[in-house]
Amino acid sequence: MGLSAAAVTAPNRSKPDSLGRGAGPAPPGGDTLIELRDISKRFGTLQVLNGLTLSLEGGKTTVVIGESGTGKSVLLKHIMVLLRPDSGAVYFRGTRIDHLSEAELSPFRQRFGFLFQMSALFDSLTVGENIAFPLREHTRKSSAEIDAIVADKLRMVGLDGLQPKRPAQLSGGQRKRVALARAIALDPEVVLYDEPTTGLDPVRADVINELIRKLQRELGVTSIVVTHDMTSAYKVGDRIVMLDRGRIIADGPPDYYRTTDDERVRRFVDGRASPDDLAALDD
Repeated sequence: MGLSAAAVTAPNRSKPDSLGRGAGPAPPGGDTLIELRDISKRFGTLQVLNGLTLSLEGGKTTVVIGESGTGKSVLLKHIMVLLRPDSGAVYFRGTRIDHLSEAELSPFRQRFGFLFQMSALFDSLTVGENIAFPLREHTRKSSAEIDAIVADKLRMVGLDGLQPKRPAQLSGGQRKRVALARAIALDPEVVLYDEPTTGLDPVRADVINELIRKLQRELGVTSIVVTHDMTSAYKVGDRIVMLDRGRIIADGPPDYYRTTDDERVRRFVDGRASPDDLAALDD
């Protein structure tokens, strides 16, 4: 499904657009699918993203790590333009999309699936109705076609047969998997995962990790995963990006994080409190 004809292509290398944003080189060609360029976002006096630039390659899994409050979830929401930057620009396939209207963004957003941290299933709907919801909202498929897609997506996450159940009847791991089935109902190009293993025991968390890898392998989706879970980051990530105070401070393959001697990165990866954090305990 294409973007609106009103979408504006990437600006010239040195000429900003009519809003005074977006000056700089055009988005790279080749395999770059998504680009965030010089993104800044503030909530009141809190600077959450601070001139962040990131290019994301299609068909790969990029993991975003960092301490709480460093802007990871805010970054995800900018990729889908659920939040708009105070300055900077967001591109999808070389087309700028952060300044589009909500109506113009609708077809673009249908290329994305989003797995929310707490699953965000509708409690009043059955499992089958939850997964069917985006299909009924955004397509004209028949009930029989929708039922077949629901069954297929549930098979993909290992839960076919649970269509009549309510979310309250499911375990935490099952709810995550149902939410993932809903996220891929429209066959998205990109799936965004916000803390997908939070609240799960190590075995159930590993099931989610395997599903992330399966979707990349079998569907060729591009995945962006926000997590604090380094076991998950190492297992699913082709690339790991670390944020600190709204900026990228490390960017590389999993092996870089296993061997780096950068103290800020090492402390996070090893789960060690900083001297300042420890000193605060004695105050």
